[in-house]
Amino acid sequence: MGKVICVGLGPGDRELMSVKSDRLIRTATHVAYFRKEGRQGQARRIVEGMLPDAVTEHAMEYPVTTEIHFSDPEYNRVLAEFYDDWADRLHALTSTDDVVVLCEGDPFFYGSFMHLYTRLKPRCDVDVIPAITGMSGCWTATGQPITWGDDVLTVCMATLPEDELTRRAKDSDALVFMKIGRNLLKVKRALEAAGKLQDAWLVERGTMPDQTVQKLTEVGDTVPYFSIAIVHGNGRRP
Repeated sequence: MGKVICVGLGPGDRELMSVKSDRLIRTATHVAYFRKEGRQGQARRIVEGMLPDAVTEHAMEYPVTTEIHFSDPEYNRVLAEFYDDWADRLHALTSTDDVVVLCEGDPFFYGSFMHLYTRLKPRCDVDVIPAITGMSGCWTATGQPITWGDDVLTVCMATLPEDELTRRAKDSDALVFMKIGRNLLKVKRALEAAGKLQDAWLVERGTMPDQTVQKLTEVGDTVPYFSIAIVHGNGRRP
């Protein structure tokens, strides 16, 4: 019997990947990864040139991304069927081989693999290889420490309601907003209401060759979904 092994790829720069993840990718028999239909997928792009010649690839293509709002029951139904189906497929492969599943960032930090993990764990052996998170790569790209002393760091999904984002921004010292995309203007309004907009940064494609780092106030009206907004803490220092 084989096992399912989810490898965290880190924030994007393959040199920030762990030695263990690198070894598992380069020796894999089966590799699975999420992607939008018709796209290569960011996880697959990161490992370009690392896979063995004889590897079998399994592209897990999302049935929906932004076509249906996540609050719609149909969104949950369609994605649940998708995860059920791929859990069955990956489990079947473990009857003879290990299967390596690629995951951007850290698998247990808002990673899509978690939906497979809960379905697979009762059925077969599952290993998870941790990694540097995307947000860590992004705040390092700003060249400033994210927290000092007793600073409290809050991580928010930008998909939250605006009043909730505002409350969280007011109550925390350092902030990370993830999954910006269409939520950019909402995030700007929340930070302005909290008095922190002037201190915020936006990082796109952190640690990758086309990385950009800008003051949030200087950003236009559209940014990629996986952009990250950051507000640094300024707490106790010796």
